[in-house]
Amino acid sequence: MPFIQQTDIVFDFSSIYLQLITEIVVPLILGLLLRRFWSAWAQRQKRYLDIFDKFVILLIIYKSFVQSFEDKIFSNLSLWDMGIMVVLTLLLFYVIYNLTGWLGRILKFNRADQITNQFCGTKKSLVHGTVFSEALFGQTSIVGILILPLMFYHAFQILIVSVIATKKSEQSSKGNITC
Repeated sequence: MPFIQQTDIVFDFSSIYLQLITEIVVPLILGLLLRRFWSAWAQRQKRYLDIFDKFVILLIIYKSFVQSFEDKIFSNLSLWDMGIMVVLTLLLFYVIYNLTGWLGRILKFNRADQITNQFCGTKKSLVHGTVFSEALFGQTSIVGILILPLMFYHAFQILIVSVIATKKSEQSSKGNITC
């Protein structure tokens, strides 16, 4: 990437694996275990848990960007570089969206499965991307610049899919149910 300055980062893979296990695998397993006992409570508290979930995601991202701003990592990013990043991110979204649509047609999915395949196939996890970036690059300022395209993708995915979903809903109500 032309906007990242060369840096010497030492990779300690054992600490990377440990961090990924403790920050992704252990919470996932705990969540699955707790779901067996607290799923009814969680359903009743869904609104508050969703807010809490979004707040935690926001804190994770905020932490990554604060370090980047403190180290002035974005001062090396020109508007041209940002524009290229946005265009490539949009291109990636449309490639994945069309690829999942094509695969759904090849596999002869029904309409509901076709839509689910395209919407879920373009989805990615901003939290996991941030955790992976921090595990690989530690507390360096480079994490902010690495997750910037991920944040663009996430925003585009939400915006574009919501527009497509609205359009498909209108088509469905008019009887035009093409996918």
